[in-house]
Amino acid sequence: MAQNDGQERTEEATPKRLRESREKGQVARSRELSSMAMLLSSAAALLFMGDGIVTGLLDIFEKNFTVSRERIFDPATLPNLFLQTVFDAVLLLAPLFILLTVVAVVSSIAISGWNFSGQALAFKWEKLDPVKGMGRIFAVRGLIELLKALAKFLLIGSVAVAVLWSKADAFMHLGDQPVDSALVQMANLLLWSFLAISLTMILMALLDVPFQLWDHARQLKMSRQEIKDEHKQTEGNPEVRGRIRQLQREMAQRRMMSDVPDADVIVTNPTHYAVALRYDQQRMGAPKVVAMGAELVAAQIRAIAAEHNVPVLSAPPLARALYHSAEIGEEIPAGLYQAVAQVLAYVFHLNSGGEQVAELNELPIPEELQHD
Repeated sequence: MAQNDGQERTEEATPKRLRESREKGQVARSRELSSMAMLLSSAAALLFMGDGIVTGLLDIFEKNFTVSRERIFDPATLPNLFLQTVFDAVLLLAPLFILLTVVAVVSSIAISGWNFSGQALAFKWEKLDPVKGMGRIFAVRGLIELLKALAKFLLIGSVAVAVLWSKADAFMHLGDQPVDSALVQMANLLLWSFLAISLTMILMALLDVPFQLWDHARQLKMSRQEIKDEHKQTEGNPEVRGRIRQLQREMAQRRMMSDVPDADVIVTNPTHYAVALRYDQQRMGAPKVVAMGAELVAAQIRAIAAEHNVPVLSAPPLARALYHSAEIGEEIPAGLYQAVAQVLAYVFHLNSGGEQVAELNELPIPEELQHD
């Protein structure tokens, strides 16, 4: 990216700047949105699967920790029980883990889409610089993050105290119930408390997502000089571009001039325009323009034609029509078929020893193809 040149950054980021930022892994991300999605999805999943999970865990503990006297003296019993317990617990909690994994991925790409950057994963020594680290901490963004953390702590803490205070009696009476029912009841109380506390993250996400989008756009803003520098880098130096175009024109003109000796006739204005035509009845459906030009280029075409004995015919209306409506290397427009046919017939007449005329004027040129 372009370096800061001291000018105020007031311009929106260009597509190139946005593309480079994505390549470096610099995209808008909201941790509050991810936290909210994870907490709410966890609470919702536990709401539907909580009883089954608690009952399943109780069954796992009962099955794997109720050991007969004979097995307890076997040294292999404890490792086997431990592995079996872990396996059963992972299998029981696998749907919840899969759900949370999907939610974590989706919530992280919800704002800016999927973006994998190898540059973001690369190790950078400047990240270990304590001076720069302190600068980031005490920068405006660090202050905003601190205020956000304090606000989140106060909001979640207040809601948590209010919820737990309202459920205090229910928690106090858990000791009066049997163990199994007390555990299920406690799980339900904790679940609803967890859900209520998680709902507070919605407010944090609603505030954080617009802020992150605005802050990301602000960081990528550019100064006018940066945009000019980028334009020069993208488009190249104007003098270099001009020189390249000039060389391209010269090469195209040399190729064009090399086709003039193969033309059947040169139609002229007689001095302003010159158009070289060629027609092969076996290979072409219609006559083609092999070269054309105006002023000096036209004079060069006439000179090459004279060197190679290519007939030069003055037909101003047709020359102007061909120059303005035909393309080099392409067939002539259909509206000029009849006029060019008469010209080619005249050329064949000359090649057969016929009489030469000074100029062909009475050629059928459609009105829409006529040019002054």
